[in-house]
Amino acid sequence: MTHIVTESCIRCKYTDCVDVCPVDCFREGPNMLVIDPDECIDCAVCIPECPVEAIKAEEDVPADQLHFIKLNIELSRNWPSITRAKPQPADADNWKDVKDKLQYLEK
Repeated sequence: MTHIVTESCIRCKYTDCVDVCPVDCFREGPNMLVIDPDECIDCAVCIPECPVEAIKAEEDVPADQLHFIKLNIELSRNWPSITRAKPQPADADNWKDVKDKLQYLEK
């Protein structure tokens, strides 16, 4: 099993989760993070760190977010590793409660 970053992360990209990851499995895109499933050890320490609850255990991903499992795999192969927290985007708080954000994902 692995953990999945879901739609809530898009345009928020809080990086609190990165600092607690013991294996550096997070990858950074322009406006979202993803988890490399080959690196994730299923420790779950990242879940409570995410202020927008974007990280889910694979078996807990909601049905309408299942496509994010494949998306995390795909994007983690191309995006660079992120190992230290960074400031979130200036408008992150404006996006944290927005639904249906997939259209805003920058690959």
